[in-house]
Amino acid sequence: MFTPTGEIVAAARAAGGGVGAFNVITVEHAEAIVAGAEQAGLPVILQISENAVRFHHGRLAPIAAAARCIAETSTVAVGLHLDHVESDELFDLAAAHGFGSAMYDASKSAYDENVARTAAAVRRGHARGLWVESELGEVGGKDGAHAPGVRTDPGEAAAYVAATAVDALAVAVGSSHAMRTRTARLDHDLIARLRTAVPVPLVLHGSSGVPDDELAAAVRGGMIKINIGTALNSAFTAAVRADLDGNAALVDPRRYLASAREAMTTTVAAALRVLGEPVPCP
Repeated sequence: MFTPTGEIVAAARAAGGGVGAFNVITVEHAEAIVAGAEQAGLPVILQISENAVRFHHGRLAPIAAAARCIAETSTVAVGLHLDHVESDELFDLAAAHGFGSAMYDASKSAYDENVARTAAAVRRGHARGLWVESELGEVGGKDGAHAPGVRTDPGEAAAYVAATAVDALAVAVGSSHAMRTRTARLDHDLIARLRTAVPVPLVLHGSSGVPDDELAAAVRGGMIKINIGTALNSAFTAAVRADLDGNAALVDPRRYLASAREAMTTTVAAALRVLGEPVPCP
């Protein structure tokens, strides 16, 4: 069933657990994420990033409609989130296309500009009924894990949340986007200090590179929304490669996409179980 992201996150927070938020690129991603959540008996969040929208020729409507339909027909609570949005124009389309939440990402800007841009986006988002996430610090990207010097400062984070009125904050605590090995080590002392300083739910980006024990500890320490993307793509690609390498005559995409979807489903179910015991649907 479609459920606003804010309600799912609030329920997980109240239960002392976390909720998985997984990146959607294709319809198969969305189907696999929801199937994995149904296997685990846990709520989940479908995320479509600005990069994914760009992949779909800049058209948000088709992939958003598919994801929303899949969410509405699920037997568990499923949220729909527009992720890592740097474009004001795209952010302002979120509510009209069925999203319950969006992440406005001005993290590349200097602090004062980040505050000003994010506060303006939050005002617009709240007027449209959106739950709004943003980022402070530098989680890092495809060029590798970030250095400790760019991790989120608790005092600055508290001031940022007060100034912007965001509903959730993505923080830099040692993870990095696009990691294909699970070797990241999180700063759990920093997570604890952020949890004390920041009144809104904390979000961990780049969680594919974080081992299960580190993820479980992060949730116990106060991280609520756990974003995972690369792990699904790795499972997808490995399954497709195995099918095509094993059968040179295979041309029907349904055959190898079915394997890819099943591999992603298994990955999602396993990840969700790490994040905590089932919590009631909001």
